Amino acid sequence: MSKNKKNDLYNILLGQLLSQDEGIDAEILTNSALNAIRIASLNRNFPIFSNILSKASKDFQRNNARLNQIVFGSHFKNPLGLAAGFDKNGVGAGLWNYFGFGFAELGTITWHAQKGNPKPRLFRIAKEKAALNRMGFNNEGAEKFLKTIEKQQIPAPGNRPCVLGINLGKSKITPLDEAHKDYSLSLRLLAPLSDYAVINVSSPNTPGLRTLQGPKQIKKLIRTLKDLSNCPPLLVKIAPDLSNQEIDEISRIAMENGIDGIIAINTSLNRFHLTNLKITTGNTLEQEDGGLSGLPLQKRGIEVIRRLRSSTNNDLPLIGVGGISSARTAWERIVAGASLIQVYTGWIFEGPNLVPEILDGLTMQMEKHGFQNIKEAIGSEEPWK
Repeated sequence: MSKNKKNDLYNILLGQLLSQDEGIDAEILTNSALNAIRIASLNRNFPIFSNILSKASKDFQRNNARLNQIVFGSHFKNPLGLAAGFDKNGVGAGLWNYFGFGFAELGTITWHAQKGNPKPRLFRIAKEKAALNRMGFNNEGAEKFLKTIEKQQIPAPGNRPCVLGINLGKSKITPLDEAHKDYSLSLRLLAPLSDYAVINVSSPNTPGLRTLQGPKQIKKLIRTLKDLSNCPPLLVKIAPDLSNQEIDEISRIAMENGIDGIIAINTSLNRFHLTNLKITTGNTLEQEDGGLSGLPLQKRGIEVIRRLRSSTNNDLPLIGVGGISSARTAWERIVAGASLIQVYTGWIFEGPNLVPEILDGLTMQMEKHGFQNIKEAIGSEEPWK
């Protein structure tokens, strides 16, 4: 299938819906897609599904050794991953490689199952290629997550076609001073499933959660999880709204306490140039709670990656996320210092063909700059040609 036909098909099915803020509720659309993905993942070895997935993989996958790298002990076939927040309950864990992703981050998962914040809580901002969400870590809980993954018969870490990370958050009912226990319960249970795990202390949608980014709190949390006998490579995901001093402090604590990588950035409380833009509630973005994602975060995402690269002395793997919606924005995040990159909002708006477009674009840029492997591009600051 040609690129144009693939884009036409996506536009016919979803493009019109995604091009406007009104219409079918954004969360309903997401859940409908996830239900189809759940069925396909559970039945991916049956002929009718395996044939469809085989055709999809030919369209979306790029098996290019120049995109391979080892990061925190895992082999990534390419540097592009699906960000946390889409597959919250891991229902598509057996499927993401067919879409061309080198890795997928599942979750956010909390120890206690929780419904999240009141609806509506997810809003398209189509013209700006952005979204506002205040989901509140809605998920089925760590124990149900374990059963969901086991039911899909996913190969063990190290033997998967796609690296799987697990993003962990604090249950809303757990007091902040007991957050380390809450994260620890989840990680102890889910560690055997995890190629890597992420401490999410940066969502703006759980009251008080971002205070866990403070020096005393994050140090306690890291040490508690690192002390687990089965702790996988451990990363921390930070907010875009931190000051440079706070970023430097987290970098120092991460380096001193054995963190394996940092993910930057989560959604933002900053409304950037969209303060007075109205969404479907009738209110402006400034009046609404929730985190902003998508294209408006692009510049801040690069700034934070550069700051992290400097404050960690280029010595810690970084995952760049936020506002990546093209091959060029992916390249710019890598040359700023990200070893890996993730997409979510951009993938929703641009469609599944965004993955091969990014991978092809990265390969083209490596050729133009004379790089033999994607690792050579990381932090190089080489411009898009």
